[in-house]
Amino acid sequence: SDAEWDLLFRELRDLETKFPALITPDSPTHRVGGTPATALTKHAHRRAMLSLSNAFSPEEVREWEERNARLNPDTRLSSYTTEIKIDGAAVNLTYAEGRFVLGTTRGNGIQGEVITTNLKTIPDIPLVLKGNDHPPLMEIRGEVYMPKEVFVLVNAERIGAGEAPFANPRNVSAGSLRQLDPSITRSRRLRFFAFHIEVINGTIPQSTQHETLELLEAWGFPVEPHHQQFENLALVLNAIPTVETLLPTLPFAADGVVIKVNSRALQEDLGVVGGREPRWAIARKFAPEVAITRLKAIQINVGRTGSLNPYAILDPVEIAGVTVSSATLHNEEIIAQRDIRIGDWVEIIRAGEVIPQVLGPLRERRDGTEQPFRMPSTCPACGVPAERPTDEVMVYCVNPACPERLFEGIVHFASREAMDIRGLGTERIRQLMDAGLVKDVADLYTLVPEDLIQLDRFAAQSAEQLVQAITASKERPLSTVVFGLGIRHVGKQVATLLARRFGTMAALRTAEPVAIEAIPGVGPTIAETVVAWLGTDQSQALLNRLADAGVGKDEPTVEVREGPLIGETVVLTGTLPTLSRDDARGRIEAAGGRVTGSITRKTTLVLAGEDAGGKLENARKLGIPIIDETEFFRRLHTLDGGAGEAPA
Repeated sequence: SDAEWDLLFRELRDLETKFPALITPDSPTHRVGGTPATALTKHAHRRAMLSLSNAFSPEEVREWEERNARLNPDTRLSSYTTEIKIDGAAVNLTYAEGRFVLGTTRGNGIQGEVITTNLKTIPDIPLVLKGNDHPPLMEIRGEVYMPKEVFVLVNAERIGAGEAPFANPRNVSAGSLRQLDPSITRSRRLRFFAFHIEVINGTIPQSTQHETLELLEAWGFPVEPHHQQFENLALVLNAIPTVETLLPTLPFAADGVVIKVNSRALQEDLGVVGGREPRWAIARKFAPEVAITRLKAIQINVGRTGSLNPYAILDPVEIAGVTVSSATLHNEEIIAQRDIRIGDWVEIIRAGEVIPQVLGPLRERRDGTEQPFRMPSTCPACGVPAERPTDEVMVYCVNPACPERLFEGIVHFASREAMDIRGLGTERIRQLMDAGLVKDVADLYTLVPEDLIQLDRFAAQSAEQLVQAITASKERPLSTVVFGLGIRHVGKQVATLLARRFGTMAALRTAEPVAIEAIPGVGPTIAETVVAWLGTDQSQALLNRLADAGVGKDEPTVEVREGPLIGETVVLTGTLPTLSRDDARGRIEAAGGRVTGSITRKTTLVLAGEDAGGKLENARKLGIPIIDETEFFRRLHTLDGGAGEAPA
């Protein structure tokens, strides 16, 4: 998240200040943004698109002015402007003789990607400027964003179409700008604010940033409507608390205020620091995704595979308008690495603006009463001794009859990603288990409306609808059933590989480990886990009952003899801008490619998104080609005549 990035970046910058000998040429402090993707046409910016340094307190803002004043004493007499910091995607617009001729992404600040056609779909960007007082050649810098209400509508449309919702407006704005099909960009209903003019040829008479914003409006650009001008920095700091309270009410996402030296001449004199940041501007960032609270306890949630998942019980705290009282801690190893203790004051973030996580403790607040966490030696739900495999960081409950494992297993089995039993959510499942009607997934297929009507919140119609939904799930193919069973290490991708190799549940149940291990993308660890699960009496009994109920059809034969990805063995890694894993996998397989879960020497292509992790590094070491989503669409589109268009 932005908040975690900011904290890590500040820590790195402080370390480099103290230990300059450790600075490396590829340090993020010397870069402006991420490396541009490879699919779109590159364009070198005539003048670099700089990043902004951040301040998180009034003291840091004052220190910024003092640093500038040491370079030019006139800074202490300067007036300032403020503009709300839009959380979107920065773009660069080139105008020649008042006409829009080129639009690019920010890229790495030195080189971006050409997205002119997509930017023309945004109504806020004028194709021809008003008036005739503009320079012959100039660049307009600004921010493309998705309004909050549009974000909600777009996600509702995606959910209705069975697609995964987008994580946040910022990501979808950036992804939408890089589509190959402009109609997709247009469908996202993006907006734009302008904030800066870079004159390439000619001049402008405006001498202040405030006048620059007025000029941009006169030319036909929208500018951030809450921008203000102040005579000195003290007045700026007095006004910022009011702006902070305004942010949650805005129709667009924002995370701070940009403070700029008003005089353009003084801006030129102050210049740039390290080739990365303008000295004359700073972002006074608020941290809506970060809060400080007390960690009262660490409890354990038992997952469907038996994993014991620690989570924090917190004193309730508000983060970005949401009250948070618990947060994930991932696993015992991370708790130890971050030295998180029970009783600590901790920083909480909402990762991806959804899942609360504990970032780390505030050690300076400790009073000696804090207690280190120890993973329980037994499962808290059933009391059976827990085990930790030698090659894993997770600890597991090994009791297949553990009530919490069974509950989570039914939740997973009924989920949309698995058997997609509509109306069977967590509360319903808990109700059925508490009533003794359901103990495992096979029991679902014994339910009749008469059983359900006796329970609270069930009427005749809702009972009949749930039974019909359960009955309909019998038609799901083998791959879906295998995934729904919740076998450790068997995600949807591996389940599909198993189902396509063996075709029927009967064949899979009698499969030898060597036959499973031979499937590309499976390997020995998964093979051992699958065979071990299938080999238990409890699993065999469960599969017999599911078979008697008629659950699971044979896997359809998939044979693709033509397609742009014939012969390709593809690994997916990271989060793609617009495609879910299932979407991407389906398109790859429809184009003749094969998707596997791990990087090997047989891998021929890697489709990578954000936060790609170790798979990306392994692919680089092996020299395997790596593409992003845009290049993926280009290959499908150019090689198969259009089948690879991105989703609207």
